[in-house]
Amino acid sequence: MAVANYYEILDPRFARLFNDNAQVEKLFTGCRWAEGPAWFAAGRYVLWSDIPNNRMLRYDETDGSVSVFRQPSGNSNGNTVDRQGRLVTCEHSGRRVSRTEHDGRVITIADKWQGKRLNSPNDVVVKSDGSIWFTDPSYGIDSDYEGDKAESEIGACYVYRVDPGTGEVEAVITDMVRPNGLAFSPDESLLYVADTGRTHGAENPAHIRVFTIGEGGKKVSGGKVFADCTAGLFDGFRLDDAGRIWTSAADGIHCYDPDGTLIGKVKVPEVVANCVFGGVKRNCLYIAGTTSLYMVRLMVNGAKTY
Repeated sequence: MAVANYYEILDPRFARLFNDNAQVEKLFTGCRWAEGPAWFAAGRYVLWSDIPNNRMLRYDETDGSVSVFRQPSGNSNGNTVDRQGRLVTCEHSGRRVSRTEHDGRVITIADKWQGKRLNSPNDVVVKSDGSIWFTDPSYGIDSDYEGDKAESEIGACYVYRVDPGTGEVEAVITDMVRPNGLAFSPDESLLYVADTGRTHGAENPAHIRVFTIGEGGKKVSGGKVFADCTAGLFDGFRLDDAGRIWTSAADGIHCYDPDGTLIGKVKVPEVVANCVFGGVKRNCLYIAGTTSLYMVRLMVNGAKTY
């Protein structure tokens, strides 16, 4: 059932998650491929990537203005904010995960694994223990469109964990075709990871898998399929504080209950790559949709990750 053209209810549980008077608002347009939104609570602004244009943009919630935050940006893709309020970024052409310090310096967190250059880090999350988890598919080296074309030195696409104490980079998931978006459950007992392998063959997956975190929060196990995408591909996603997944798809944002049921959709007029909860109450979902940044005010609150 469609509601006011913005929402599609597939399960009664979705009906209470939105106000049908709340529109999907277009805040900015002019990107080539918008990705990686990150919310900075202290400044009330969103940073996001425009990968082919090799820049990061900044939307100020206080006055609606948009400015260029960084250009060149290393063909930045996924971004997040660590527990100290610092920007952590996946760079395609930089082939690294970087962090922007409070004084503006940009330092490298990870650019190699076992002495070999990473492919093109894609999306990143920071756990409460300070460890940094990121995916490393090959999209930034497949062509010159989103980075610099090159051969993979590793020869595979993994999910990595960076130890907060030693800085050691460890491959924690090695059986995915193209690991992409990732996020922890609110209690950090589960890790969800999207596999967009379908871009490299119709026989490959277009799903989200769920892993159990164990061994002091450093290891993963399991990895069953949580959900198969029904429209295009899952890319980036976030969770609300009840553990529901709000994920990108070809026709907007798909909302999944923790039991794996697709309960509803927020319709967006462009292919969505990623999203993030923001706003003073974390009830604004900022959406990176191809050429534009969108926002919708929901009746839920995003899981607190800062």
